[in-house]
This record gives sequence, structure tokens and C-alpha cells, in this order.
Amino acid sequence: MKKYNVGIIGYGWVATAHIPAINATTQGQVTAVCSNRPLDPADMSRKHGGTIKAYSAYDAMLADQSIDVISVCSYPWMHADHVLKAARAGKQIIIEKPLALSWKQCVEMREAVKKARVRTCVCFEVRYSTQFLSIRALIESGLLGEIHYGEVDYFHGIGPWYGQYRWNIKKNGGGSSLLSAGCHALDALLLCMGGDVTEVQSLATGSRSKHFQAYEYKTTQVNLLRFKDGRVGKCASVIDCLQPYYFHTHLVGSEGSLLDNKWHSQKLGSLNKNKWSELSFSPVDSGDVKDHPYQTQFQAFFDALDRDEEMPLTSLADALRSHAVLFAADASAKTGKPVKVA
Repeated sequence: MKKYNVGIIGYGWVATAHIPAINATTQGQVTAVCSNRPLDPADMSRKHGGTIKAYSAYDAMLADQSIDVISVCSYPWMHADHVLKAARAGKQIIIEKPLALSWKQCVEMREAVKKARVRTCVCFEVRYSTQFLSIRALIESGLLGEIHYGEVDYFHGIGPWYGQYRWNIKKNGGGSSLLSAGCHALDALLLCMGGDVTEVQSLATGSRSKHFQAYEYKTTQVNLLRFKDGRVGKCASVIDCLQPYYFHTHLVGSEGSLLDNKWHSQKLGSLNKNKWSELSFSPVDSGDVKDHPYQTQFQAFFDALDRDEEMPLTSLADALRSHAVLFAADASAKTGKPVKVA
């Protein structure tokens, strides 16, 4: 079994979540961190285990031939540059969401990765949460039949009390409500529905609360999706709410429905049609993802590297399909008119 040395670019909250998850896999070990803040290698090694080198220059870390994988945990507006350089250096790449702040940059990533023939893992880790692994298994069992309507909504008040607020409020930082956070819900909806989206229509607004006035973009966005086969879906991204975190999921099929952790199916005649049955899983109920599916996701990535295959569910190709819908939705939100998905 091959061992993979991993270098991290960026050392904020998300990096400190990546490091233990990578180290907990059977093949991965973080051996280097690059940051523009001063880092003490001895302190990081004590804190995270193993021997960790500290770099202040990204190019220097990329030149380290012992590093097999780069985990891009930098700010969103830096992702494209860091991914392009990692691909050119021949490194396998883990990429935090969003991929980038423009579709043009996403296309540049795709071409660079294709040319370099490197493998990718994009951190739409909700796909690997026990909640959505369970939902996917229920869908595949056929108990819901064919899903013709689905909605997955993201409610998380990202105000001054939350770490990413300081840069998330900027148009050139967070980008949009969907890009900064709601992309997880949109991606989960596409996972559940399957198929191609042909058109999106979106509307955006914002809270009058003083906590969210610093935002340079509309903080609530509702997106309606039309699929190629005629099915429809809805995704709301609400990052200006004053309530507990809520990742709302409702799927309606020809044989039954699912609502968060509850489900019903006409295929099982023994079920009480007036009551829901329940699924048992750790819900996606925190912006910090308490279920921490990173380890499950990264294990799948390293296993795919062993097989020299694209990883399932969250490769760059998977993430690009979600981002194509995302950028179409943001374009629609500017005018309120439908936008075709390329």
C-alpha cells in the first residue's frame, strides 16, 4: 500500500480540519504546511503528529519531490492559482469549495488537470456524510420510486460571530450566498436528483438585520432548477438567518418521500401511511460539519489513487457539473430571468 505525503496550502480553520482527517486515513500523512503567517514546525509536529515542514513560499513546497498531494485550503480567490500550479507540478490535488469565483477559472482548472493527468478530490464532503450516504442508499433501493421534485436548502447565519465573516462579506471574497456556503446544498440536491440541469431561475434578497449589512452581495438566494427530463428542484441559500443551522432536505418520488431524517414508502405496505419512519444517522447540522465526513472522503480519494482512478462522487468533473449550475444561478439572480446551463 502506497503512502502519500500531503502538503497543505493555507493554515486556517479548514486546514486544521483537513490535517487530522488526512492523517487518520490508512495512506495519507501531512508532511508540509505553507502559510503567509509564521509557523513553528516543531509546534505543528507536536500538535498534529509526524514531522511537518513549514513553508512560506508555495513554489518551494511544490518543488519538494517528497510531496505527492497538495490540499488547497487557501482563500477562495486564491484557489485557481494554487490548483493550476499544483497541477503543473504534477501533484494530486484536494480542493476546498468553491473551486473558484468564476466559471472561466473553473475551466482553466479542468484543462490544467487534464493536461497534467493528475487526480482530484473536491471538498463537497456532504456527499460523504452519513446523512447523504444513507439518503443515497434509500434512493438506490427504489423505495422512493422516481424522484420528480427535490429541495435542499441551506440555513446558516454567517454573521460577525463566525470566523469566515471577515472575508465572506466581500464580493471578491465570498462571491455570493451560493458560492460562499449554499453550494453544499445545491451539490447535495444534484446528488439526490441525478440528471442534467438545463435552466435555472433565481431571486435574491437580504436581511435588514444590522448583523448582515456589511455584505456586498444579496445574502438570501432562492434557485429553481429545471432538469432535462422535466423534473424540477429548489435550493435556497440563506446565510443571513438568525436561527440554528439547518440543512433542509425534502425529496418527493413516485413511491414515497423523504423529509430530513424521515421517510415513507408505498412499497412497504406494512408502514402506517399517516406517520413517518425514521433513518438513524448523524445529521449535517453545523457549519463546522460535526459529522466530519472529511476522513471518509479522503480515504476514498487515497483508495482511488491506489487504483489510478478518479475518485467517486467528488472528483473535479463532479464538482464542475455543480459549479456550472451554481454560476448559472448567480447570473440569473442578477436579473431575475432564467439562465440556460452550459
